[in-house]
Amino acid sequence: MSDIAISLNQVSKCFKRYARPVDRLKELLLPGKPRAEEFWALRDISLEIPKGETFGLVGQNGSGKSTLLQIIAGTLQPSSGEVITHGRISALLELGSGFNPEFTGRQNVFFNGRILGLSQAEIEARFDDIAAFADIGDFLDQPVKTYSSGMFVRLAFAVAINVSPDILIVDEALAVGDIFFQAKCFRRIEALQDRGVTILFVSHDLGSVQNLCKEGILLHHGQILCRDEPSVISSEYYKLFRVEHEKLHSSQTDYTATHLPLVREGLIEVTYDQRISNGKATIEQVYVTALNDRPQKTFQVGETVKVTLVTRFHEDCEKVSSCVGLRDRFGQSLVGKHTWYDHPGLIPKVKGGEVVEFEFTMQLDLHHGEYLAIIAVASQRSEADYDSLDIIQDAFVITVAGENRHWGMAKIAGSVNIYHHGQPLEVAETAAL
Repeated sequence: MSDIAISLNQVSKCFKRYARPVDRLKELLLPGKPRAEEFWALRDISLEIPKGETFGLVGQNGSGKSTLLQIIAGTLQPSSGEVITHGRISALLELGSGFNPEFTGRQNVFFNGRILGLSQAEIEARFDDIAAFADIGDFLDQPVKTYSSGMFVRLAFAVAINVSPDILIVDEALAVGDIFFQAKCFRRIEALQDRGVTILFVSHDLGSVQNLCKEGILLHHGQILCRDEPSVISSEYYKLFRVEHEKLHSSQTDYTATHLPLVREGLIEVTYDQRISNGKATIEQVYVTALNDRPQKTFQVGETVKVTLVTRFHEDCEKVSSCVGLRDRFGQSLVGKHTWYDHPGLIPKVKGGEVVEFEFTMQLDLHHGEYLAIIAVASQRSEADYDSLDIIQDAFVITVAGENRHWGMAKIAGSVNIYHHGQPLEVAETAAL
């Protein structure tokens, strides 16, 4: 028996694009003259995914991810190449696929179950589990066309995971659900991993990809750009978003030492592989020190780090913000400082040619370990609406050492009171219990 769950050999997919609807009819009636423009969504995709592996698929919009998933799921035929899958496939693709909007949720459960090869008795035996997981109440007997996007994805995911799949395909759909449902879904995905189900996971949330997947591919313009572990895939993905200003590097080399602030202790070498810049500003120096300005990159739990970003502005910029954040190895943001939230706030205007220093201090109430820093300067119109002037992912590493002093990844302000027999306990009494 093969230990490969999914095998693709030189798979390509071409779509025809017609300038006018009548051109499609003309091509059918007069086949000698092509009237369509060919668009190759996939080109020569060769890929093998072992059984039991959770495999990530990452790419920008339009890279061919959805087309590839549909071909693997069997809902779309390739133009050329061979696709071999082993076992039952359950696919949670784009919102709306696989469900008849006129049917009720209950009818769609049975409809989808039969398509996936389950008998009526098997579906009936699993129906209560599906309904309980979806948790949409009386809407289960209402037409799907009346559902919100969140209700739809609840039912679709509940069906997908309860049909005993050998291969589960999840495409971005979980981003629609609320945080409680997402947490429940990820717990179930982990249970499926433990059972040896092959999972093909697609998401723009690179933190989730790194957390769930052992390996993945990066698709770009319908081709595999690289196959590697998630951290490498994430790095390559960010590179695709790099917007390089014309002659940015050459303009930087034109600056002499007199144009920059004098170099002082604590200057570090920053990793620029994941830089995204529009050329309007450049973070030119980064200092990591203790509060006494002595160079330091390893701190004890609870100590304070100072990070200084020396930034040159090449053009006039308004409502300027800056930030420093720390992430874990899965890419999850843990703590940080951001002038959108923190004093002194935004700079109303910075003129081209000016140099601004942003100095951040953060108390490292974190578990011991290594943390990746993200540093950025932006022109910020609102919390979610901004232009990234210069952003560097995984710029440097901060190491936190020593004994953990709290539960969870980060310490939060608060207190605990204990009442025993109706009376508050003092510290000494608590220790004696």
